[in-house]
Amino acid sequence: MRRRGALLLLLALPAGCVSPTPELYTLAALPGAGVRIAAPSVELRRIGLAGYLDRPEIVRSEADYRVQVATNQRWGEPLSGMLDRVFTEDLVERLAGTAVFTESGAISTAPDLVLEVDVQRFDADASGAVVLLAQVAVRRADVRAPAHAQTLRLTATAATASTRDHVAAMSAALAQLADRVVEMLARA
Repeated sequence: MRRRGALLLLLALPAGCVSPTPELYTLAALPGAGVRIAAPSVELRRIGLAGYLDRPEIVRSEADYRVQVATNQRWGEPLSGMLDRVFTEDLVERLAGTAVFTESGAISTAPDLVLEVDVQRFDADASGAVVLLAQVAVRRADVRAPAHAQTLRLTATAATASTRDHVAAMSAALAQLADRVVEMLARA
């Protein structure tokens, strides 16, 4: 009898330790003004991502040099791949008549312009505003000329402190980055 009770207890323990189903989020591309540039094609190199962001959980900054990692609020796909996908979609929305493709995608053709982005920061600060700090470089693919590089700091304010609004503000900041990058591409 005691053995059966112990067995039932062991079988019941994992059921009591089950964590709730995580909430999954994704960034979304946002509409922007269409611009025509001289380059017929742009290749987006794989976006660099700061190590503290490269995790399944959504990260927010806190005071005193700390970051907060949401335990049950996660990205629906790896953040680095999602940034590539959504940022490409943002650029396609804005670059009328220009083919935009990613280095890691299935398209392999010689581009006219090469775009490199390195995300240094992409989280909410202590006030709740999303901060996107990125280094961006644009260069012609066929020339050995130096790239036009710039560091961009963009912010977007979330409507509330909810994770949904935080992710919406992140999408807005990424769309702002696309607007600024289009300006750079137009000058290249």
